[in-house]
Amino acid sequence: MLDTKEQTMETSERAKLQSERLSEVTERVYSQVKAYKDKFDEHGITPCDITGIEDITKLPFTVKNDMRAAYPYGLFAVPLNQIVRVHSSSGTTGQITVVGYTEKDLKTWASLVARAFDAAGATDQDIIQISYGYGLFTGGLGVHNGVEDLGAVAIPVSGGNTKRQVQVLSDFGVTGLAVTPSYALLVAETAQKMGVDLHALPLRFGVFGAEPWSENLRSQLEEAFGIEAFDIYGLSEVMGPGVGFECEEHHGLHINEDHFLIEILDKETLEPVEDGEYGEVVFTTLTKEGIPLIRYRTRDISRIIPGSCPCGRTTRRLERITGRSDDMLIIRGVNVYPTQIEQILLDIEEVAPHYQIILTKRGSLDDVEVRVELNDSVDFDEIKSLESITKKVSAAIASALAISVKVKLVEPGSIERSEGKAQRVVDRRGEGSTS
Repeated sequence: MLDTKEQTMETSERAKLQSERLSEVTERVYSQVKAYKDKFDEHGITPCDITGIEDITKLPFTVKNDMRAAYPYGLFAVPLNQIVRVHSSSGTTGQITVVGYTEKDLKTWASLVARAFDAAGATDQDIIQISYGYGLFTGGLGVHNGVEDLGAVAIPVSGGNTKRQVQVLSDFGVTGLAVTPSYALLVAETAQKMGVDLHALPLRFGVFGAEPWSENLRSQLEEAFGIEAFDIYGLSEVMGPGVGFECEEHHGLHINEDHFLIEILDKETLEPVEDGEYGEVVFTTLTKEGIPLIRYRTRDISRIIPGSCPCGRTTRRLERITGRSDDMLIIRGVNVYPTQIEQILLDIEEVAPHYQIILTKRGSLDDVEVRVELNDSVDFDEIKSLESITKKVSAAIASALAISVKVKLVEPGSIERSEGKAQRVVDRRGEGSTS
């Protein structure tokens, strides 16, 4: 285990370290970032009021709109000549958010990603293919630096050119794969078409992240590649990949609590909930120099898993992300996350792990259609068979989620594949209503 002392601290020892670092970061943002000084002053708070982690609730929240309002450099806590790299979010739902890293930040980031790969069983003897996108997205370079920090061989394939992905897997002796789970499915599908037996390769583990994924999808990936699949968690705003990671127990994401203070808050009251209860995940960065964040509301929904982990790490574990509050669909009064539908579909052998949820308007009401691909083994021209599978899928969704939705079966390969994060929800409600 890398950084054994930091990952196996007694709870009281870690709380003391977090308290020291929380005091330091509040002082730093108050003195260096005008937006934070204004927020603190507005709430009648000064850094002197923060003496330990028990005072965290006194501090104001940071939300994505704060970062957008400060675009591009307004939340940076150091001069630009101390920033050595800039990344940003994808900006798919609005203006991008910009994050900056000092040299120390990059070293910290690399060490935390290295912890994640170490927990997945990687060593300096491994050859790891990195198929996350490189560039402003934090996934590619973030994972790359962590793999190198571990001493393993990093192959920076990046995303896209899927046939080349398969060729590199096949020819370069790759033992580990790092990629989004949805793109991994496309790689496996392409390998099958190319006649490449992934199970015959030395590949033994995969580290998957950047989007929520279900336990059933884990099983699909492990079966397709013949590997053990691990989750890695992070957000561009907080750092990037490496905020949390799975160990060999596969029961929650160990949070790197020496660098991040995590809270789980009630979505309505924003008050802390007990361990084991679901709520919104909120992070305070304790050591970031470039752009420290105070109580950043991630919109991710999860819970802290009570109890200790048999792996020996004493850091708290976050349950794998259910979804984001802004991804949540309200279908006839029922809260539904895309990953819940994914979990259901992957239990049905006649359909493939490729689907989309199409939202439209029917009069004043939201209309929902789930489009899902059939497996290659099903005859798309057999009407009775299609009717039977459609009823089966509809019944499974109704049973699990207590809602009825329209199900449309489509031919294999007809849903557009993603080379990054999959677009699971297509919102057409602004295009006018259907009758």
